[in-house]
Amino acid sequence: MRRPIKRGRVMAEINITPFTDVVLVLLIIFMITTPMLVQPGIKIKLPKANAAETDSDKNITITINSLGEVFLENKHIDITLLKERLVAKLYNRQDMPVVVKGDKEVKYDTVIKIIDIAKQAGAKKFALAVEIQKDAAR
Repeated sequence: MRRPIKRGRVMAEINITPFTDVVLVLLIIFMITTPMLVQPGIKIKLPKANAAETDSDKNITITINSLGEVFLENKHIDITLLKERLVAKLYNRQDMPVVVKGDKEVKYDTVIKIIDIAKQAGAKKFALAVEIQKDAAR
């Protein structure tokens, strides 16, 4: 039961309503953004390396899964259409790197074909994606 507040007296209760509002808003923000952080896509096992560089917003990603299927920006694409799609993506942006993510079970020949198609499309910079080894000695 509350006592009436008298004038000139300090209120000794803490109002937690604003704190609760902020916490609930943060919870909603995290619930919305968390699915965006998880990389959707194709299940591939990347080869391992001790060091790697990434800047995924400023590159074009071509993924090759263990069955040899090709994906451009996580969308399945026939290898015969890859060149024309890359030409469109690289239009006026030939300096944009093309990152090839090849499953470690993919034949080397397939990766070379993809790089060759990207070169024909006008790409100037290439990178091969790897998985960083967590137990690497430094």
